[in-house]
Amino acid sequence: MDDEYLYQQIASAIRRDISNGLYQPGDSLPSIRKLKESWHCTIGTIQRALQKLENEGLVSSHVGQKSKVIASINVHPADSLRYANLVHRAETFLLDTITSGHTPTEAEDAFRLALARWRNVSQSQNLLNQETLRFAGSHDLAVAWIASHFEEISPGCRIHLNFTGSLSGLMALAERKTDIAGSHLWDSETNIYNLPYIKKLFPGEKIALITLAQRRIGWFLKPGNPKSFDGINDLSGKNIRFVNRNAGSGIRVYLDSKLKSNGISSKGIIGYENQKMTHTDVAIEIVEDRADVGLGMEAAAKAHNLDFLFEDLERYDLVVRQELLEQTPIKDLIGWLKSDRFLQVLNRLGGYDSSETGKILEI
Repeated sequence: MDDEYLYQQIASAIRRDISNGLYQPGDSLPSIRKLKESWHCTIGTIQRALQKLENEGLVSSHVGQKSKVIASINVHPADSLRYANLVHRAETFLLDTITSGHTPTEAEDAFRLALARWRNVSQSQNLLNQETLRFAGSHDLAVAWIASHFEEISPGCRIHLNFTGSLSGLMALAERKTDIAGSHLWDSETNIYNLPYIKKLFPGEKIALITLAQRRIGWFLKPGNPKSFDGINDLSGKNIRFVNRNAGSGIRVYLDSKLKSNGISSKGIIGYENQKMTHTDVAIEIVEDRADVGLGMEAAAKAHNLDFLFEDLERYDLVVRQELLEQTPIKDLIGWLKSDRFLQVLNRLGGYDSSETGKILEI
């Protein structure tokens, strides 16, 4: 199902639950993770649905907390007669179908199918006039925020997110399966981020790196650090459960390089094979006591109230072909990265250094 339609469907379902009284003002909605699992979609799609409800004044969302219902939905008195007439027409339809030999369930299914067809046709017409930028790469909270607000940044355009990991994102860009790759791949030989990998994957091509920000990365720990974790050497030989990132992610490349330089075998690390696709998933493993330690970006640790032990500062780049720099959506994005509002977003998320944000390196 198209994400553009799906996020609206999710918002409609939550709005209906609020209208039916399932959620009252002050109640918390399910977590983004649970909504993601229930709807089988991306985090960005859930965030867009919640943002739509927030714009309607129905919910309030804060980083690291569940969204809360702040208003109920009631039919306005002036519309009560019109609404009653609509219910009457629906009852007439239901009566006609039952007297024709159909069951109420069949009537409901037929109506839902007709509604879905109408929505698909309507949505398809809207999408014909809307440009889509494809993103593939490393998970980042600021990127997710940008995607959920991109229609404000560049009207008439949206971003389709696919958090696959830094290396997978660059490979997708090389194969022209994506427009933007998000990468923070560290090269241990040169101590440089991204550039050595791009030179290998894009020989002779004109590529541009747009710096999103430098991110503080480090160790996620339970509040109070009950295992007294002090650094990478504590991963082996102690009863510490580790949660890892997926192979090909920037954090995984960084970790494996550090393990090698410190002479630590991954075989001695409990949980090394417990791999997660995002920094958020790593944090949740620790919050829900399935792991003691993880490595990731500070913003994710902060969002889940975990302790954080600083390890390093990494550069996260948005990688595009130079020809795309002339396109309006990318121009809008670059301009917005340098805006005060985006700097406020980074400050609110925490763990970002914006000193190089918006900087462009053309290769």
